[in-house]
Amino acid sequence: MALSKEVYSPYRRFSVKEWSALSQDKTAPLTARELEELQGYNEKASMREVEEIYLPLSRLLSLYVGAVQGLNREESSFLGGNGAKIPFIIGLAGSVAVGKSTTARILQTLLARWPGHPKVDLITTDGFLHPNAKLVQQGIMNRKGFPESYDRAALLAFLSDIKSGRRQVRSPVYSHLVYDVVPDQWLEVDQPDILIVEGLNVLQTGRLRAGEPHVFISDYFDFSIYLDADEALVEEWYIQRFLELRKTAFTDPRSYFRNYASLSEEEAVKTATRIWHEINLKNLHENIQPTRERARLILHKGADHMIDEIFLRKL
Repeated sequence: MALSKEVYSPYRRFSVKEWSALSQDKTAPLTARELEELQGYNEKASMREVEEIYLPLSRLLSLYVGAVQGLNREESSFLGGNGAKIPFIIGLAGSVAVGKSTTARILQTLLARWPGHPKVDLITTDGFLHPNAKLVQQGIMNRKGFPESYDRAALLAFLSDIKSGRRQVRSPVYSHLVYDVVPDQWLEVDQPDILIVEGLNVLQTGRLRAGEPHVFISDYFDFSIYLDADEALVEEWYIQRFLELRKTAFTDPRSYFRNYASLSEEEAVKTATRIWHEINLKNLHENIQPTRERARLILHKGADHMIDEIFLRKL
C-alpha cells in the first residue's frame, strides 16, 4: 500500500496481530451462519477476521459514538435545544468488488450489539444514482458510478435531514437486478443511533461550480473508512464475481444483464475484463482512490480477501 513515508504519514499502521490485541473481548458475537448471511457475492470473511479485525473496530467505533453523543447532548443543553437524538454517521468507501457490502453489514451487526446504540441503519448511495433514463438522456450511462451519475443534491439533503435529527427520512431504493432506481420505493431512516453510508465516492469532494454551496457528503460523517486492496486483486475479484453472477442473478429474466448469462466462460472473462478497464478501473483512478487518505481508517486487504493491515489516522 503506497501511503506517505512512515515518518511523515498521518496514519498509525497496525498489523493484524497488533490490532487484534486491542480487543478486550475475544469472543465474536456472531455465529457462523450469521456471518455467511452477511457476505456478498465473492466477498469472503472468516470468524477469525471478525474476532481479530471487526470486533476491535466495533469497540473503537463504539467509543467514538459514545463520545460524540455525549458532546451532542452537552452542546444541545448549552444552546437550549430540545435534545433531539443526532445519529452518528459512518462513511464507507472503496472500489467496486473490494467487499464494501460485507464490511458494512458486519459492522452494522456488531455495532448494534454494543450497549448504548442498538439501532444501526445502513444505506448505500446506489439509491441516489440518477435513473437510467436520465443517464441515457445525458449520454453518461457508461459512466454510471462516476460522481456525475449521482443526484448529489438529494444525497446532501438526505444527510442534512439525518444530522438535523429529523424523523422518518426517506432514501431511494436501488435494484441491482434491474440495474436501476426503483420508482416510488423508499427506505425509511428514523433516528438511528448509527447510520452507515456505503458507496464508491462518499469521500469525494467533487468539482464545484460557481455559486454552489461548498458542502460535501463527507462533511456529515463522524467517522470514515476506506476499504483498500491492490488493483490487480480487485480486478481478479471483479471478474470472479461476474462469473458467479453469470450463473446466478444474470439468469433471471428480469436481470438487466440477462444477455451475459449465455456467454461462455472465456467470453465472460473477456467481457468482465473489458468492463473493468473501461469503466471501473477508470473510476477508481480518477475518483475513488484519490480519496483514500481522506479516511480516518484504511482497511487493506491481501490476496485471500482478508484484511492484512490497518491504518488509523492520528488524532
